[in-house]
Amino acid sequence: MELPLPADEATGTKQERAYLAIRDAILNGLVQAGDRLPSTRTLGERWGIARGTLENVFERLQLEGYIVRQVGSGSRVSAVVPDSYLKAVTDSRAVRTTPSAETATPLLPPGAEHRAQVGVPFVARLANPHLIVPAEWALHLQRAMAGLKPEQMCSAEPQGALALREQIARYLRTHRGIDCHAEQILITNGIRHGIDLVARCVLKPGDQVCVEDPGYAAVHRIFEQAGAKLLHVPVDEEGLDLRDISNSTGCRLAYVTPAHQSPLGVIMSATRRLELLDWAQHRNAWIIEDDYDSEFNYHSAPLPALKSIDSMQRVVYCGSFNQALFSNLRLGYLLAPPELHLQILALWHTVGRSVGSSEQLGLAEFMRGPAFLRHLRRSRLEYQVLRDIVLDTLMAEAPGRYRISGEHAGFHLILWRLGDQEDGALIKGAEKLGLVLQPLRQLCYEIKLEPAFVLGFAALTRAQAKRAARQLGRLLRGGSEML
Repeated sequence: MELPLPADEATGTKQERAYLAIRDAILNGLVQAGDRLPSTRTLGERWGIARGTLENVFERLQLEGYIVRQVGSGSRVSAVVPDSYLKAVTDSRAVRTTPSAETATPLLPPGAEHRAQVGVPFVARLANPHLIVPAEWALHLQRAMAGLKPEQMCSAEPQGALALREQIARYLRTHRGIDCHAEQILITNGIRHGIDLVARCVLKPGDQVCVEDPGYAAVHRIFEQAGAKLLHVPVDEEGLDLRDISNSTGCRLAYVTPAHQSPLGVIMSATRRLELLDWAQHRNAWIIEDDYDSEFNYHSAPLPALKSIDSMQRVVYCGSFNQALFSNLRLGYLLAPPELHLQILALWHTVGRSVGSSEQLGLAEFMRGPAFLRHLRRSRLEYQVLRDIVLDTLMAEAPGRYRISGEHAGFHLILWRLGDQEDGALIKGAEKLGLVLQPLRQLCYEIKLEPAFVLGFAALTRAQAKRAARQLGRLLRGGSEML
């Protein structure tokens, strides 16, 4: 089987050219599902590429679902390419036209080019799906379904399955310092779903919402769609700084990520937490605490949640299992003060409950025994290893060309550029290598910060993390070798 290697150096590094050669051969029908590919040794000799480089190529192709690799039987094509796709490829080659101004740029949602993705450095800031053990997860789902009563199949509990709410309450009491009970918890599809419910209940058109700057744009859009006006409050090394808006009288809500600020990664200090609670109490405002990744702190136990010191009953606490387990689980929870809880529950009834009982009961079973905490420990260790690979490799490749912050927890860190290179040049250079760099400035509104990038690392393999960090380090120091 002859696979041609693109000769045009403009297509990128040898590794990228090898990847494109194999991928395009599959997409163009040159090799089909079930066909065996030449070994990395054979291709290395034919193309003059190091075998280790080709191993990275094959690993990427397997991760993307193009091939499967098995010891003893080599690598085979697994992707089935529909005839309609092959016809579309042929037609596009036959008719080459220059796109008009109206069709040249596809309509994408804001930030789509930097959405979190598995295996893509450096937007891999989501739970690594390879860390969940499918057989273990399936076993707990099976146990839950085996004990499912007929009435549970057709009559859902309004707030969510009691079994799951009990496990969540137990977890929050033990690990987040929140004194709560099952009847106070509402099951949601995730944190953004919970925030949307709160916004609908609390906000009227023209109300002001205090948000972090820099901050999480997807949540900001939820508030804007509710008709609110955003007050962008700067974040410093202690977290949200309310001094500039302390006298604002029209603010009904504040949204914060105190455990690991998104995106800077700073921890809100105890002083700032108390100031925020006092601010909310005096203005009869609410606080949404987004506790999106508090499970993954690599230096010490995280501070207790803001909700744990909410003696004034002003904090709505939102959590999710999409970071703890896997991103498409779509299970979260909301803990609101009594006054707000009933309003949210009534709205939840109106718009419809869309979290399946089987998933809820399966997760409850998973949390009941040691499996959940064991998974968290395993994941925390792996994410710390991935983080350390990135940090150690960057230090070896580009000392003095950057500084790091926000690395103590979570799925991403911030790299502050110290060199004289422009962001645009680094972004384009990274793109040629298959790296995606998101500038911090895209998440800033009124605040002005030094040049920096958000680096997500959690959903990478160790080999991917090392290779990507090496390439980024060489870009930072202005090196020409990218393999």
